[in-house]
Amino acid sequence: MTATVLTQLVDRCSVITLSDPGSRNALSPTLYAALVEALDTAAANPEVRSVVLTGAGGHFCAGGHLQRLERARQGTRAQQAEAIDALHGLIDTLRALPKPVIAAVEGAAAGAGFSLALACDLMVAARDARFLLAYGRVGLTPDGGATWFLGRSVPAPLVREWVWLAEPIAAERLQQHGLVNRVCAPGSALSEALALAAQLARMAPNALAGAKALVAAAPENALRTHLEAEREAFLDQLFHDNAGEGIAAFLQRRAAAFH
Repeated sequence: MTATVLTQLVDRCSVITLSDPGSRNALSPTLYAALVEALDTAAANPEVRSVVLTGAGGHFCAGGHLQRLERARQGTRAQQAEAIDALHGLIDTLRALPKPVIAAVEGAAAGAGFSLALACDLMVAARDARFLLAYGRVGLTPDGGATWFLGRSVPAPLVREWVWLAEPIAAERLQQHGLVNRVCAPGSALSEALALAAQLARMAPNALAGAKALVAAAPENALRTHLEAEREAFLDQLFHDNAGEGIAAFLQRRAAAFH
């Protein structure tokens, strides 16, 4: 079966599915480009309030093809750098998307597949899902931002353990460290993610985008810089039509109809 990216609009959520079950949805430069295109399409569609990223066939994503890396060793450093840059462009697109992105993880999320899940804003994982950075087993180091995301969430000794020892990590352990938002029954990660998406669809999309940008910028900002950013973001939202609707709905004790 040819690897592909499937998209489906469910209510106001764009479900983007990596589909190559035979390889556990392993990644390739072709898939990076297809994922970027699907994310850009979701970002531009006003009907889409959020994105769920998932995998077909009971697995999220097995990372890169080792066979492809074996062939890459016969090429040049510049050629492989181009492929890694394509992966990192995908990570940048995920992080910059102005709409919430939820990872729905079943089965394996390994290597760059783990990075892909970490790059999402929220993560739902089946109880039997397993996360793995197996680079050390084949003499490699992580890519896709794994060490950046983990290094901002868990202590450095634990990151070193996960990277060096290359042992599977349970979803519940990641939840203990705040990396997984919801742990659910096997087979229900997508439905749980769509339930979160339904909640997000009831929020003002401009406010979600503003909050996403603030949270992303906070670790790098000095307090005074960030306070100023919060002031400007608050004012932007206050004078948006959705704030008028939200305040009126609260005072009138009804559901808000944001646009």
